[in-house]
Amino acid sequence: MRATVCLPTYNEKENLEPMVHALAGVLGPDDRVLVVDDNSPDGTGAIADRLASELDYVGVLHRDHKDGLGPAYLAGFQRALAGGAQLVLEMDCDFSHAPDDVPRLIAAAADADVVIGSRYVRGGSIGNWGAVRRFVSAGGSLYARILLGVDVHDLTGGFKCYRRRVLETIDLDAIDSKGYAFQIETTYRAVRAGFRVVEVPIHFVDREHGGSKMSRSIVAEAVWKVPALRLAALRRRF
Repeated sequence: MRATVCLPTYNEKENLEPMVHALAGVLGPDDRVLVVDDNSPDGTGAIADRLASELDYVGVLHRDHKDGLGPAYLAGFQRALAGGAQLVLEMDCDFSHAPDDVPRLIAAAADADVVIGSRYVRGGSIGNWGAVRRFVSAGGSLYARILLGVDVHDLTGGFKCYRRRVLETIDLDAIDSKGYAFQIETTYRAVRAGFRVVEVPIHFVDREHGGSKMSRSIVAEAVWKVPALRLAALRRRF
């Protein structure tokens, strides 16, 4: 099945070209890479345009301004679906998600509707993170898992593969999460819609180039969004 990997970028000039070339080595001949750039001031968008002109498997979607991870992915999903993708993947451009793991997620989608590259199942791990960030990430996933009542260990994980029918079903227009709450919301909506979600273990490492996009507002959004999602589900709004 034809797959499209969505790469949201904002100031990723050091990482974009190596990532695109790394993905070329693991994707099939009909697969695509879609760079979704939020008007990066460091010139990432220009690099993306050059790569698209040189490589027929690369496309670029330019957005006017930085508006959060969720809106960038939603725009990418819509473009990928319009382009005929049967599988749509999301991953970070900073090599915290290993390109070599992409085929594993695609393979797992043969028997699942959503595949999550998981740090928190047996065999998964995190390298070079400090204790505070480990606590925030693991605690956030546990918090969401308990409140939402779902058997998914890495709800905040951003390395995923969706079957087309999932994204066509879960009402992308209704999703308004901006930061990492987006990962929680999309997975929860998929579970609520009856889709099968599986987790495959990955080794996650922190970026070597560029700065983290994590902020207090992103954490705060996830804190209030989780009970809001649960309440909406109880009211059968999705």
